[in-house]
Amino acid sequence: MANIQLYVASCVLLLSLSWRTSECADFYKMLLLNISNALDSIYLTDGIQSEKIEMRSTGDTVLACAPTLTQVSLFPKQHSLWQQLECLKNIKMDLLYYHEAIASYLRGPLKNGPEEIRLLSPIVEITKNLTENLPSKWGNDSYSNRLEMNKMMKGFHIRAITINRAIGYISSGDHRK
Repeated sequence: MANIQLYVASCVLLLSLSWRTSECADFYKMLLLNISNALDSIYLTDGIQSEKIEMRSTGDTVLACAPTLTQVSLFPKQHSLWQQLECLKNIKMDLLYYHEAIASYLRGPLKNGPEEIRLLSPIVEITKNLTENLPSKWGNDSYSNRLEMNKMMKGFHIRAITINRAIGYISSGDHRK
């Protein structure tokens, strides 16, 4: 697991230096796969009939990571570097939020404890180096907690798709052309 943490820590630097960026894109694909696996599991959705999605974040990833429609600029490289850094900053804010929320959920009462831990721990591990623990926001009712976690994971799934697209765009180098 230490290798993954070192790998994650170097991803932002690698992206900004445009060196081996496809490896970082693979890392974010692994995060998306883990989120998808958690959402597909009956252990998080057992007894929950909800299609609601909850996207809570202080970041503005969608806007910050959108490719510019025109590449006309007096300083195109500086502009694209600034845009790339802004995108990565917002991705980090999103990952921090979801890491803190999922980690605190796992410290609360769980209906399917071992299975929920098995599903969500890889997501916590992937984002571990980006976070600090915050006080728990979960109550004592495992159903209400799972309902909120289910909605939040759906929102995180959508955000992870956005992040994967942004990382793929950055790693492709299209923003430098």
